[in-house]
Amino acid sequence: MLRHRATAITLLALFAAGCSAPGSDNESSGDNSGPVKIAVVDAQSGQLSSLGAWELKGARLAVDEWNAQGGVNGRQIQLDVFDDQGDPTVGTNLARKIDSEGYIAMIGTAESAVTIAMAPILKQAEIPNITSGQSPGLVAVGSEFLFLNGPTSTTYDETLAKHVVDQQGMKKIALITNNGSYGKGEHDAFLKALQQRGVTPVADQVVTTDQKDFSAVLTGIRQKSPELIFLGAEEVESGLIVKQARDLGITAPFAGAAPQGTPVFLDTAGAKNAEGTIVSSPYLSNDIDEASKKFAAAYQAKFGEEAEMHGAKAYDGAQILLTALKTSNVATGKALADAIRATKHQGLLGDFAFDKTGVGIFATSIGTIKNGKLVSAAS
Repeated sequence: MLRHRATAITLLALFAAGCSAPGSDNESSGDNSGPVKIAVVDAQSGQLSSLGAWELKGARLAVDEWNAQGGVNGRQIQLDVFDDQGDPTVGTNLARKIDSEGYIAMIGTAESAVTIAMAPILKQAEIPNITSGQSPGLVAVGSEFLFLNGPTSTTYDETLAKHVVDQQGMKKIALITNNGSYGKGEHDAFLKALQQRGVTPVADQVVTTDQKDFSAVLTGIRQKSPELIFLGAEEVESGLIVKQARDLGITAPFAGAAPQGTPVFLDTAGAKNAEGTIVSSPYLSNDIDEASKKFAAAYQAKFGEEAEMHGAKAYDGAQILLTALKTSNVATGKALADAIRATKHQGLLGDFAFDKTGVGIFATSIGTIKNGKLVSAAS
């Protein structure tokens, strides 16, 4: 498929310009004059659509900034969005589509299960992919074309366990996770971090990704009187769990990773119910430093809403991709993947330096929800 695509692009270049660029092959763009085509693939509909909206806005902001400055080596970036509906089957079909339509790189998805399903097709097509997923299953895919624009669950949950067990002395901890790729990754990573500290959960409940009623599992957890409840589920589901827990009289604080730091979680749970939630995140707020303040101001001006971590992750990922395109003179395939891996980037989430697994950042911080806001636990 890659050979056919390269042939088609080369023929178009010959028709338009009379000859191809010197030395061009399937590791270069093949057309030095047209727009640089990048796909954003995410859920734009369904329960996970908030993730897709945030990722698209973060990527769009970065691309628009580059285009305003002349694009990449004088070429404008064409950013097109595709809706995977949060469905791995839809995602695999979209992977084939972006390959057949000449996209040279992909930003997304924010859903680990969809990204994992797409990865083999993108690897075969040699299309680099920068994902916002955090499941360790992404690393297990073993694709040299797959990169993460944030830490894996291992980093999120080791940092969290260090805070709640080592520093706060909590030992009676209950787990609620879902059976999706994200939930499984969170469950395994946090459970491992607890076991390394000699802590056995007082309850370990797994729910389905589309479950809405959690009264039975929460009633069981309430009987264990936990000091803390760990959440391994996406924004909406986590918010519903917290709300129903409070309705059942459970007063223990909750803890989790990226989803629990978002406005969707807070709105679903209710600010009063979410009070005291402990969050492990590489991006706690929009006023951490001057870079985050600048990003947040630009995001607010462009989209009329407050920025959050997922938009910041996508912004970092897009900046890394565009920098790699610039330094490689708009390479494609393995050459572009190598350029991404070689890119060092001081981003909003931290200093990126990709290892051979495609992970580029290895630290998070601890925050707490207070009065409807996520603030640093150190403040």
